[in-house]
Parts: sequence; C-alpha cells; structure tokens
Amino acid sequence: MQQVFVNAGPVDGKFNITGQDAHHLTKVVRLRPGERIRVSVADGTNFICEVSDYVDKDLVATVVEEVPSTELPNKIYLFQALPKGDRMETIIEKCVELGAYEIIPVEMKNCIVKLDDKKKKSKVERYQAIAKSAAEQSKRSIIPNIHSVMTFKEAFEYAKELDVLLLPFESKNGMKDTYDCLSELKAGQSIGVFIGPEGGFAPNEIEMVEGSVKLISLGHRILRTDTAAICSLSMLMLKCEEF
Repeated sequence: MQQVFVNAGPVDGKFNITGQDAHHLTKVVRLRPGERIRVSVADGTNFICEVSDYVDKDLVATVVEEVPSTELPNKIYLFQALPKGDRMETIIEKCVELGAYEIIPVEMKNCIVKLDDKKKKSKVERYQAIAKSAAEQSKRSIIPNIHSVMTFKEAFEYAKELDVLLLPFESKNGMKDTYDCLSELKAGQSIGVFIGPEGGFAPNEIEMVEGSVKLISLGHRILRTDTAAICSLSMLMLKCEEF
C-alpha cells in the first residue's frame, strides 16, 4: 500500500493529494479509483483512504478508517558524526526505518569529511529527501527531521534539553552498562544518542559531555560509525516497543 504525508487533516472526509505525490501516485504507480493508500498527517494521525476521483492533476482520496500511529513512545535523537562517502545516506535510511525522531549531522574533530556552507545545505536537502522516502517505505506516521549540520559543542547544547543522553564508548562494565541504561528507560522520555566518527571521539569531546551522558558499550568488537548508529537504534527500538 502506498503512503503519502500531508500537512492538514481531511476536509469533509477527503484528502486532496497534490504536487509530486499526486504525480507519483497517478503517473508512476498508476493508482485507479477504488485502490487504497495510507495517508499520514503532520500531527501524527493516520488514515486508510480510497482513491475516489481525479481533479485536474490532483488525486482525491476518501477516508475509510483511522489507524493507529506507528511511532515509538520515545523520541530518539541521533547525533551522528559526519562519515565519509555515502554512509550518511545509509544511516539516515536505516535509522528512520528503526524509529529515529530526528537526526542531527555533527562535525567532530576526527571527522574525515569537511563540508563548506554550500555543501552542508545541499547535503541536508538530500538527506531530508532520503528520510521522506524511508518514512514512506516503513509506514512511519511522521517524516523525521534532518537538522542542519552542527558542531559538537552546538550539538551538546541542543541535547541538554533531552531526558536521557547515551554515548557508545569504552565502558568499564561492558554490556552491563548498556543493559542497565536500557532497563532504566521510561515511556515518553526523549533520548539522545551520540555516534562518533571513523577516528573516534576526541578526548576533549568526551571531557565536554562527561557527567551528562551515560557511556554504554556495543560489544567487544570495533564497529564502523554506520554500524554503530544502526546497532544503537536497533537496541533502543527493541526496548521502546515494549512500552
């Protein structure tokens, strides 16, 4: 079933799908009257709708029923160090599928990639498009926001507003610290996860957040930055789905 996102709820029991979404559904997917789509509104409500008509280039869909949200009870913010190559695209796609609420690309001291302002803007636009596609594929109720690129200091200041901050690093108690952190999570808490770059966190970055974040382990093996992000989101999704 195709999924579309809209800004406002139904009017008189109908949605008017416009623009690129209407073009995709009518010209690419070639939906016909009577076929059904899933429509998610910006406020998180979701509806199963039936294609009922075409008006000019727009598609009209009639509400059949409202369906539950697919969102996690916790908002997960991923603070992801800029990786090399196209790994950020993979991270965004997979972490959106796993339930990330917002993804913040972060410039860290040991990042290999260095972006100028023009490239930052174009990259974020590209990342947001990937997030939308992943949200449609995984039937999310919202499109996660891809924040503009931040410095590590800016990211930490932004993260201070969250309830729980986690950082995969060398943990003296190994996976026990991870289990303990997960067991202490509560429904509704906002969770921030910091993932370092290929070169790891710089000592001054760890010093900056020390005392504010909970250090966790992802096991005895050294993971690539994209693997670490996906692993962290998978663990959090598993826990949050219990609530």
